[in-house]
Amino acid sequence: MALATATVLAMSSCAANEGGAAPGGSTESGASLSGTLTGIGASSAATAQETWAASFQTKNPDVTVNYSPDGSGAGREAFAGGGADFAGSDRAMKPEEITAEALTASRCDASQTAINLPIYISPIAVIYNVDGVSDLKLDATTLASVFAGKITKWNDPAIAALNDGTTLPDLTITAVHRADDSGTTENFTEYLHEAAPKVWTSEPDGEWPLPGGEAAPQTSGVVDTVTNGKGTIGYADASKAGELGVASVKVGDKFQKPTAEAAAAIVDASERVTGDGRSANDWTIELNRTAEGEVYPIVLLSYAIACQKYKDPATAELVKSYLSYVASATGQQDAVKTAKMAPLSSKLSADVEAAAATIS
Repeated sequence: MALATATVLAMSSCAANEGGAAPGGSTESGASLSGTLTGIGASSAATAQETWAASFQTKNPDVTVNYSPDGSGAGREAFAGGGADFAGSDRAMKPEEITAEALTASRCDASQTAINLPIYISPIAVIYNVDGVSDLKLDATTLASVFAGKITKWNDPAIAALNDGTTLPDLTITAVHRADDSGTTENFTEYLHEAAPKVWTSEPDGEWPLPGGEAAPQTSGVVDTVTNGKGTIGYADASKAGELGVASVKVGDKFQKPTAEAAAAIVDASERVTGDGRSANDWTIELNRTAEGEVYPIVLLSYAIACQKYKDPATAELVKSYLSYVASATGQQDAVKTAKMAPLSSKLSADVEAAAATIS
């Protein structure tokens, strides 16, 4: 494993040197990096970004990395509008969002598109706070019915049928969703739409599509609202669940907890999206929400969105070096320790690191 990792890093370093910067933080001429790098985006990956920034700054003391976890939608908007060097987003930018025409106000070179680079995998936990219920099981149809407002009591027969032996209270369900434009919401509603299409008829969207329920801003807001409520249920990055109850979701004939291993497995079972104007260095992945086996289907794959080519070469060097480190085996393991995320597989890590090394 050590030899394979060393080989991957060596190959990526060569590719980076060809492009002008090495993942370790030095330019081709050997000069140290310096300057300020600004990222805005997904709050789900805030802990991972804090870890990456701290590690990168330790290796490169003349660099400051600022990441503001304002949400995926805010990150994409800031990137397109020229307010950030890169965005963090729990969904990839769409083909129409990464064209040169759509990015005229951004920091990208006028002739270039943006690229989506997957850097963070995490299961989205269905979190709940119901006294006396410590092991909740839900299937896609029941979960969709709860968040669509069609099931309103915790002792509803549909929930009871999945939780034989558990005493469910005659208590109103308060379903909590994100108030902001959120990639976590888009991933969650994508699962509901694909796994329970007869119940969840709304298209996947980063903005909550239905009336009712209770809204809270960002990941921390949803967790706080569920924690401080009674009979509450919500969805959030699994690493932020804390002491809340976490539901098991039915996959095939079994119920699966949101583990890092099961989240990584569904990414590996999914396909890369090509065409539609995406460059060869774009790594958008279409998640297979209905895959079976030892997988967890409600997962977010968070992306770093960057310019293929920047107007400012100095900015390009910083982005290239930082994202190459983030995608590397070392960067992934650094964040696993703090954010409890699922690391990219060794192959995907090498592919994304090589793509980051083409930034100029």
